[in-house]
Amino acid sequence: MAIDTLRNFGRAPYFDVNAKGTDWQTQSRIHILDHNDMVAKLNGRPFSVRLGQGYLAAAKVAVSGGLTGYFRHAWRFGLFFIFPFLLMLIGLLLSLSIAFSPFVFGLPSWSHIGSIALAVAFFIYVFLPQAERLHTLHLFADWEMAIAMAGLNKIGAEQWVEACAISARQALDEPADEYVISSHSMGSSVAAHVIGLLLEREPELFQGKRVVFTTLGSAILQCALMRPADVLRARVGLLARCQEIFWLDVHCLTDAIHFYKTKVAAVCGHAGTRQPTIIFVRFKKMLTSQHYAKIKRDFLRVHRQYVLGPDVRAPFDFTLLTASPLPASSFATFTQANMPDLTFGAGNDDENARLSSVGR
Repeated sequence: MAIDTLRNFGRAPYFDVNAKGTDWQTQSRIHILDHNDMVAKLNGRPFSVRLGQGYLAAAKVAVSGGLTGYFRHAWRFGLFFIFPFLLMLIGLLLSLSIAFSPFVFGLPSWSHIGSIALAVAFFIYVFLPQAERLHTLHLFADWEMAIAMAGLNKIGAEQWVEACAISARQALDEPADEYVISSHSMGSSVAAHVIGLLLEREPELFQGKRVVFTTLGSAILQCALMRPADVLRARVGLLARCQEIFWLDVHCLTDAIHFYKTKVAAVCGHAGTRQPTIIFVRFKKMLTSQHYAKIKRDFLRVHRQYVLGPDVRAPFDFTLLTASPLPASSFATFTQANMPDLTFGAGNDDENARLSSVGR
């Protein structure tokens, strides 16, 4: 397998992947529509601004019905929402308790000088480093991003989606046997916006094309459950009704940061239309026992496993999904007893090897 360098292409830079075996060859062009620059901008602000705007975003999620929806459809996702804000609140309260400890114990007023300094030191040098190991402030920015994607407002979200749609439309003009539109976590809301916008403008865009829309760690409802997300919910309906699109929704029970077993289109108000095909994967079966034991308590790391390669042969493999000759829709049929299998360059019929990917 050969991977080329990243090349500019507007909002959708790409790199080429060339994979070949004894009797097959696949050339894939991977376009990346990355919203990291928006999150990086949010993370680049002063701590006090990030803190205040993060809690404001949390309040907006709750008021707009998102929090109620999370616990109704995926209670673990509701806990995931609460987690960073509760953790930061605990840190602030602990720091305040240190600062006011002289008052509690009846110590002289001048001792507040030392207690305040100790409280600040505790928060900056003890609590924050531990909180950042759990990406707490990054999650604050993530929820600001969710608010923006739900209502297409703030942080230039609508303009950004428009720019992505222009580049994606140009990419779709390139000839291909199959177009795989893959998204992960928050990126699924972005992908639904971008592809939905294109379908609004050109309902026949995918006519004659084989298109697979893959959502990994299904999290469109992170944004779509908020009341202002009317446009997003409508675009989910467009995707579900498009006959040329095969929608593959990948779930895993041990991933707490998605809407396990939830029918996304139905929850978005499109119960009468074709629903995404849900497949269930087991990360425990995809990794060695040592590797799985290492990551299983890190919920963010587990959530990333969808886009990382397995250690052993498995029914789901992101690399094979995106860069092998296997039709992406075929992954809906693979099981532990019927795994994807490709052979490549062996020298003779008795010697063969299987194409697989490895990720950490």
